[in-house]
Amino acid sequence: MTLRRRGEKATISIQEHMAIDVCPGPIRPIKQISDYFPRFPRGLPPDATLRAPATPDAPARPAAASAGPRSPSDGAREDDEDVDQLFGAYGSSPGPSPGPSPARPPAKPPEDEPDADGYESDDCTALGTLDFSLLYDQENNALHCTITKAKVPKLMFSRKGLKPMDHNGLADPYVKLHLLPGASKANKLRTKTLRNTLNPTWNETLTYYGITDEDMIRKTLRISVCDEDKFRHNEFIGETRVPLKKLKPNHTKTFSICLEKQLPVDKTEDKSLEERGRILISLKYSSQKQGLLVGIVRCAHLAAMDANGYSDPYVKTYLRPDVDKKSKHKTAVKKKTLNPEFNEEFCYEIKHGDLAKKSLEVTVWDYDIGRSNDFIGGVVLGINAKGERLKHWFDCLKNKDKRIERWHTLTSELPGAVLSD
Repeated sequence: MTLRRRGEKATISIQEHMAIDVCPGPIRPIKQISDYFPRFPRGLPPDATLRAPATPDAPARPAAASAGPRSPSDGAREDDEDVDQLFGAYGSSPGPSPGPSPARPPAKPPEDEPDADGYESDDCTALGTLDFSLLYDQENNALHCTITKAKVPKLMFSRKGLKPMDHNGLADPYVKLHLLPGASKANKLRTKTLRNTLNPTWNETLTYYGITDEDMIRKTLRISVCDEDKFRHNEFIGETRVPLKKLKPNHTKTFSICLEKQLPVDKTEDKSLEERGRILISLKYSSQKQGLLVGIVRCAHLAAMDANGYSDPYVKTYLRPDVDKKSKHKTAVKKKTLNPEFNEEFCYEIKHGDLAKKSLEVTVWDYDIGRSNDFIGGVVLGINAKGERLKHWFDCLKNKDKRIERWHTLTSELPGAVLSD
């Protein structure tokens, strides 16, 4: 330590300061922090001493006073030995043993216990699970999705249900469906919202119409669970995706799937697969009325033409060639929908033999106020058509007085049609 004159302030170097012990006496190095806080075995009672009990194998050491002078390093070494003996002696039965104790089997590593105060790190626990069932009705070209309930695994002890999204620890969950690939609002369906619950039970069936066997091969059903918020954007909870090719026609399949984080939608999908929508048309030649009955049942997955992401669709039909221009029929306008249901029927008075020379032209339009209506798509059934459109027309001619319904895909270009209304 540096000497100082009278009246001068004491100065101590940092090296000397770190070496001084707070206890009175000669300067000695400070022990390691672990010496002051020894790590005892788990479950050791607080009144246990640092000295291990004497055993025949390990006789007690004499007192420190009879051992003579000790250096600081000797004291630290003995403290370490005491702790080592304590770890070895703790857990053994007291008293002398008749013989050498048998070797202990290696201790099993402690198993990970579930966190009772919070969610597990995996998405299945954090986001919950969803129970639902799917049924493909091949005859009616419909896909029925029944949303049953949402729940979490039994590993959750203190909290049950979906991950809380609101400040009150609850959620206002609902489920929405999308068919991929495809336009978002054109094929979006959603359940009702259940308020203030973490264990929602819907038991609600949502149906997609106009689903073909081709769709069942190449499309995927995206099911998302969201939390409705009146004052902010709705919050995403979790989702799952089911390729429709996993389903068998006319067979209900039940799922209980862990919800996953939001997955990106592939925007590089083949643009040739984009559709303008589909329409369900019924044909029947009535012998009683001596005419062709054309039924416009419904449309599905129509293209959105308005800024709000929807359309105001209606349907027009023509029987070509139309020399007198009297074959035009038009349905009512359905407001703000991409899946309208019309259920309207029109009659064309014509002889059965003349139908082979005719074509039925069906167009779908978006109604706009104050400007020209937008063309959504169309389809032509007749002798010059191909595929399902030609087959539908011939089936109608061959089966009098029989109503035949078929789904048809709308095309953006319609030969011979005037694209204005």
